[in-house]
Amino acid sequence: MVLPSGFALPPLPYLAAVALAVLAVGWALARDRPPVTDRTVLAFAPWMVVGSSLYVCYQLEIFPEGVAPFFGSPIVYASTFAVAGATWLATRRTARPLAGLAGVGSALALLPVAAAVHHGWEAGTLNFAWPLAAVAAAVVLAPVAWLGVRRWRPRDAEIVGAAGVLAVFGHVLDGTSTAVGVDVLGFGEQTPLSALIMEFAAELPTAELLGVGWLFVLVKTVLACGVVVLLADYVREVRSEGFLLLAVVTAVGLGPGAHNVLLFVASNP
Repeated sequence: MVLPSGFALPPLPYLAAVALAVLAVGWALARDRPPVTDRTVLAFAPWMVVGSSLYVCYQLEIFPEGVAPFFGSPIVYASTFAVAGATWLATRRTARPLAGLAGVGSALALLPVAAAVHHGWEAGTLNFAWPLAAVAAAVVLAPVAWLGVRRWRPRDAEIVGAAGVLAVFGHVLDGTSTAVGVDVLGFGEQTPLSALIMEFAAELPTAELLGVGWLFVLVKTVLACGVVVLLADYVREVRSEGFLLLAVVTAVGLGPGAHNVLLFVASNP
């Protein structure tokens, strides 16, 4: 098994509807060819939170049955892309397109976040302390890691800019939130490769004192920094495509990290 548990496609009508929307938006974006820069990656950050927060609401069974299949995993990310891409196209005609893209994404992110928090309040399962501790740890560790990248490869760090910082932060947040979930809150790790890392950490002499999540944090941080450095050459040679790929790398870190934090806030076991 190489896919996370919970990975399942929705019924065919839902899948077809989302596929058509993604194809239509993808075709329109390919035709319009908007430039992709480090600021574009930052503008899409709220949309990464939108997708992960919608999936949390799906896990908490907040959605009505008729629309819930749009928000399972992995289709929720395709659904989010379709809306985000359409918004990007619409805001391209405004004076500040990226500000508009980020603003709409931020406003939409508030809705599932508020719904999840309300669900936790009603169920008596709210827990802010440890999830926010994971965020605080990422806020501390990510700049330290980025400082290391800047000293190791200053030119590459300059090329990827703020998008590189966000990519590293997203993966560090995924690491710290996963560590808190596994070591403190008693959640299980859904991704097989991540589980293998923590199983290895459980065999080390440090397990009794430090738990098993610390090794996952270290691996995620090192890998994120290494991938960002490797992508710097691509960004240098093919700017838009390089930043687009960096956006994908950011999404697979920030999305799961935001998902973990909100799920832990709303459903303390």
